[in-house]
Amino acid sequence: MGRGRVELKKIENKINRQVTFTKRRNGLLKKAYELSILCDAEVALIIFSTRGKLYEFSSSSSIAKTLERYQRHSYGALEPSHHPKDTQRWYQEYLKLKAEVESLQHSQRRFLGEELDDLETKELDQLEIQLEMSLKQIRSAKSQTMFDQLSDLQKKEELLLETNQALRRKLEESNAALHWTWEASDQHSLQYSRQAEGFLQRNNIVALENSYHPAEVSNQENGINSGPEPEAASGFPSHWMML
Repeated sequence: MGRGRVELKKIENKINRQVTFTKRRNGLLKKAYELSILCDAEVALIIFSTRGKLYEFSSSSSIAKTLERYQRHSYGALEPSHHPKDTQRWYQEYLKLKAEVESLQHSQRRFLGEELDDLETKELDQLEIQLEMSLKQIRSAKSQTMFDQLSDLQKKEELLLETNQALRRKLEESNAALHWTWEASDQHSLQYSRQAEGFLQRNNIVALENSYHPAEVSNQENGINSGPEPEAASGFPSHWMML
C-alpha cells in the first residue's frame, strides 16, 4: 500500500523545518549536478534559506556567466533595440536591489526574534545593541509626543483661565452697575417719601391753625363769665385806665 499525498504547507516547527530544508536542499543540488552531467546541460541553482544564507550551484565556471546568458536570452528578445551593456547594467542593478530587499527582510525577521538559531554570540550582542538603540529612539519620540500634548493642555488651561477671569470681571461690573442703580432708586424713593411726608405735615398744621384758635376761645369764655372788658366799655385799654 503506497503512501498518501502529503499536503504542501509551511512546517510550523522550526527544528523540523530546518531538517527538511537541509535534506531537500542537498537533494536538489544533487539532482542539478546529475542533470548537468547526464544531459550535458548548463545548470545554475540559487537557494536562499529563510535565514538569508545563500546556497548555489553552477555547471559552468561561474554562475555569473549563466546569469548573463539568461539575461541575453530573456531581455535581449524582449528589447532588441537596447544595447547589451545597458541591459546588463540594468540587470545588475536589479540584482543589487533584490539583494538589498532580501537583506532588509532578513533583518526585519531578526528584529522580530525570528531566525536567531544560526547567530553567534557576537552577532546576538550586536542585534541587542541595535534593539536598545531603537527602543531609546522610540522612548524619546514617545516622551516628545507626551510633552507636546502636555504643553497643548497647559495652553488650553491658560486660555480657559483667562476667559473665566474676563467673564468674572464682566459679571462684577454688571453687579456693581445694578447695585448702583438700586441705591439710586432707593435714595430717590426715600427723598420722595420725605417730601411727601413734609408736605402732608405742613397741610395738617395749616388746617389746624385755620380750624382752632385757643386765645379766641378763652376770651369768649371769659367774656361770657365776667362781662365786657373795660376796653370794651370805655373804649380805652384797661392799663390806661389804671394810670
